[in-house]
Amino acid sequence: MAYIFKHLKEEIANIVAKDPAARGPWEVFFCYPGFHAVAFHRVTHWLWTHDIKFLARFLSNVAKILSGIEIHPGATIGRRLFIDHGTGVVIGETAEIGDDVTLYHGVTLGGTSLDVGKRHPTLEHGVIVGSGAQVLGPLLIGAGARIGANAVVLKDVPRGATMVGIPAKMAQRQRPEECEESFRAYGVTATSPDPVGQDLKGVHRQIEALCQRVQELEGRLAEAAPAKAAPARKSAKPRAVSAPPNEDGR
Repeated sequence: MAYIFKHLKEEIANIVAKDPAARGPWEVFFCYPGFHAVAFHRVTHWLWTHDIKFLARFLSNVAKILSGIEIHPGATIGRRLFIDHGTGVVIGETAEIGDDVTLYHGVTLGGTSLDVGKRHPTLEHGVIVGSGAQVLGPLLIGAGARIGANAVVLKDVPRGATMVGIPAKMAQRQRPEECEESFRAYGVTATSPDPVGQDLKGVHRQIEALCQRVQELEGRLAEAAPAKAAPARKSAKPRAVSAPPNEDGR
C-alpha cells in the first residue's frame, strides 16, 4: 500500500507538465478525474492481487461512477499514467500499461475474445493514444508509438510508429527517443501524413506511369507496322467484238 501513496506526487507533477490547462498540483488533486481514476486503481489493483476481488470490483465501480473512467482492477498500470479528460475510457482486465503513457477520452483497451487469458493490449512506455481510439486484442503497442484519434488498431504496432485510420495504418515512424523529445497531444498533429492520401497518390503515380507506357508502346507499334499499299485499280474486261453480218444476214 505504501507504493500507492509514494508515487502520487510524481503523477500529479506529470499531469501539470503535460497539460497546459493545469494551474497547479492542488487543481489536479481535486479536479482531474483521470488522476482520481488512477488513484482508485492503485487501491483496487492491490486488493485484486491480494485476492480481495469483490471489494476490488466494488470500488472500481464506484470510481467509474465518480470519474466516468472504467479500469478493471486486474489491469496492470505503470507509473505516471496520464488520462486526459477521461470520460469513456475503458481499460480491460488483462491490459498492461507501461510508464509515461497518455490516454485521451473515449479510448478503449479492449478484447476481442471470450477466452480466459491474455486478451487485452499491452502498451509499452511513452505510448500516446488519441481520443476515441480503439486498441483491440492481445496486441503489443511498441514504445513511443502514437495512435491517432478514432483509429482502430487490430494488429501489433512497431516502436515509434504513428497509426491512423480504420483499420489503422502506419503514417510514419520515429525512434522512441525522438518521440520522447516532443510530446504530441492526441498522438498526431495537423501536419502528420495521411496514409490513405499517400496510398491514393501512389495509385495516381502508377496510373500516370502506365498511361505513358501505353503511349510509348502504341508509338512503337505504329512505326513497326508496314505501310499499307494503295489498292490496285481493277482493269476493265475487253468487250467481245462481233463479226459484221454477211449479205444473207448470217
